[in-house]
Amino acid sequence: MKLRSICIAVALALTGCGTTSPMLKPNVSAPAGWNEPAASGAVGVSADWWHSFGSAELQGLVAQALAGSPDLAIAMERVRQAEAQVRIAGASLFPTIDLGFGSSTRLTSDSRGSTRTEASSATLAVSYEVDLWGRNRSGVRSAQSSLAASVYDRDTARLTLIAGVATGYFDVLSLRSRLAVARENLAVAERVLELVSARARNGAASALDVSRQQAAVLSQRAALMPLEQQERQTLAALAILAGRTPQGFDLKATGVADLQVPAIDPGLPSQLLVRRPDLASAEARLASANANVAAARAALLPSISLTGSAGVASGALLAILGGPTSAISLGLSVLQPIFDGGRLRGQVSVAESQERELVESYRKAILTALAEVEDALVAASRQAQQEALQGEVQVQAREALRLAEIRYREGADDLLTVLDAQRTLFGAQDQLAQIRQNRLEAAVDLYKALGGGWSAALAG
Repeated sequence: MKLRSICIAVALALTGCGTTSPMLKPNVSAPAGWNEPAASGAVGVSADWWHSFGSAELQGLVAQALAGSPDLAIAMERVRQAEAQVRIAGASLFPTIDLGFGSSTRLTSDSRGSTRTEASSATLAVSYEVDLWGRNRSGVRSAQSSLAASVYDRDTARLTLIAGVATGYFDVLSLRSRLAVARENLAVAERVLELVSARARNGAASALDVSRQQAAVLSQRAALMPLEQQERQTLAALAILAGRTPQGFDLKATGVADLQVPAIDPGLPSQLLVRRPDLASAEARLASANANVAAARAALLPSISLTGSAGVASGALLAILGGPTSAISLGLSVLQPIFDGGRLRGQVSVAESQERELVESYRKAILTALAEVEDALVAASRQAQQEALQGEVQVQAREALRLAEIRYREGADDLLTVLDAQRTLFGAQDQLAQIRQNRLEAAVDLYKALGGGWSAALAG
């Protein structure tokens, strides 16, 4: 009883020693608006943003990826591991109860004969650590925050997967558009070769002209091969993202021309902090670090443990009810670290430094997120303008080739003019397909930078 009174007095004397502290926050002022204004008629980001590109095939690929992606399955297992860690940490708030049984047999022999002695026992032991300073509760809070971070990491992986599928889909279709352009230009080059060969047979063109045009045809044929290789490799990479084997995987769409490029409203910069799962994960990890600091500080204070045990023993295993001996014990212990060479205070310093490190990581993530949105807005705006101009370039290049062929047929211009017009048209068409791809991918980047319609209410 006297020991109990001493422990209570010590506890009351130390209750003023706080272990918790407010969680540190990054010092970032959200700007009032974006430097690049949103396009007219822009709409906000929805949870199924990939539908806005107008491709049922893309929607099906995303569904397959969400169901079969190994990366997403790995992220889900990490969530389950974090859930188990919460249960492990929560167990420290409850008593530990152990039940034990024992039995032994002893055989002794002497000149008078042998003697057989049997003994059995049963014990019940209970121990409980009084969480007076909140060390165990801080451990639970840290595990819960880590679980939240794992959930947000899973959501980040989901967003990254969807964006990767959309980008891979656009890459394949862009390569197919460029292949179609290359095949069209090969047909043009072969048509001009027939014209040059006919003129050469009639003495109106030289053998040099024929050789030059044959070289142009061969060059166009050679240009197909790297594009075909890229198309196959990109298609295989897309199959893996979708959780499919590359063998037998294919797409129905043949180009990017029919895809819609959505106009996206980015909202206010201040809203970005609650619209990206990676920022939510950074904040949750910061909360976990804050709880670890509290747990490290609590380790400097006395620990109080309650123990109790009860047991019975008998001289014979089956005679427990026939007069066994019993014992009950209760105990209370207080352990205060006195000297450990600075180990515990060092752990506090480490935990505090880790919290400050995560504050800076969180601040960096916020600044990076703001920059990513700004970059995506600029790319979306400039790529749209560039596509419009490049479309005019293609129209003029096609007309220039038509006129060059007519003038060459009539003898008003030489073959070099036709060859130059062919190269100009091919470059204009190829560039237009790539700009269209860039516009689509800029829209994906903007959706991703804005969190893809994610919100904390939808996480879990």
